[in-house]
Amino acid sequence: MSAPLPDALPAAPAPLPAARRWACLVLLTLVLTLPMAWLRVPAPSLLGAIVAGVSLGLAGQRVRVPMSAFMLSQALLGLMIARACPLPVFAELMRHWEVFLLGVTSVIVLSVGLGWQLARWKLLPGSTAIWGSFPGAASAMTLLAGEFGADVRLVALMQYLRVVMVATLMMAVSGLVGGAGNPPAGLLADWLAPVDVPGLGLTLSGTAFAAAAAWRWRPPGGALVLGLVGGVLIQDVAGQAVVLPPWLLAAAALCLGWNIGLRFDRAVVSHALRVLPRLFAVLTLLLLLCGGMAGLLVRWMGVDPLTAYLAMSPGGADSVALIAASSQVDAPFVMAMQTGRLLAVLAVGPAVARWVSRRSSARAASGQ
Repeated sequence: MSAPLPDALPAAPAPLPAARRWACLVLLTLVLTLPMAWLRVPAPSLLGAIVAGVSLGLAGQRVRVPMSAFMLSQALLGLMIARACPLPVFAELMRHWEVFLLGVTSVIVLSVGLGWQLARWKLLPGSTAIWGSFPGAASAMTLLAGEFGADVRLVALMQYLRVVMVATLMMAVSGLVGGAGNPPAGLLADWLAPVDVPGLGLTLSGTAFAAAAAWRWRPPGGALVLGLVGGVLIQDVAGQAVVLPPWLLAAAALCLGWNIGLRFDRAVVSHALRVLPRLFAVLTLLLLLCGGMAGLLVRWMGVDPLTAYLAMSPGGADSVALIAASSQVDAPFVMAMQTGRLLAVLAVGPAVARWVSRRSSARAASGQ
């Protein structure tokens, strides 16, 4: 019989000074990101930052990304989604409403079903299992989970572990079917291209306003949803362009990636060590089921495999949007599907979590 898992990880080394920790994080991110950019891996800044954050977090070298920077990054990603999927394009896509209804509801149903099973198997409390399983923006799900009494550490672990798994699979899928980002020769030219300064100023103003409003009022969906609303107002109401140069999106990707990776610190992993293998197995099953739904899109609707994979992916809307923006996929289709799913989860999530929590408590009280 195998030995039981330890309750905690081995003792961490003494933390380095804050400046050296930041230097290690930035240097490791560059070492990981540059080869991925050269190899045309989608969203190299996001993936490099995630891996670097995980490495430092598990090494016990905590780096705290300022919440203001994270909210600004979320707001920028909301504006990016609005730019990629303006209202006329979204209206055209919604002509195929049955596809979107299937795509939005199927992933939510699969996620809630697996969360319900986790609660029935008593691997996790009901509310924690549901919020950890919900697809959507991982940061929004984690924040909402805390408001409904769930274990935020386990919810964050489930959400961000799924994001890491989705991003890893994305690299494998893009290698098999093609659809990587721009060729390396064009990367520097894109970064040095002239920028519409007034348009950039308007975009940054909308970003700052969305982030400040999210900081003040903490709405469901946070700065991502407010940035999306701001992008719609700038682009579709005021008729102005949303200007997002590559270097600005790369900075947002770094903040998001570090925030994801550094969630995997020693305290979180030690807390979840006993259930981590089963969580990984359940999340793998969820990804396989969503991959099957993507296969149906490919077969029935003629959607290309990479677009179908990202559209049906249960990863966070923010990270998937970044990957889609740097890949040769139908970005409006992917972002419309992910945004619709996020809004649906924000609408029904609290009620579903309360119902599952009550049912789990009733089952526990009855001894079943």
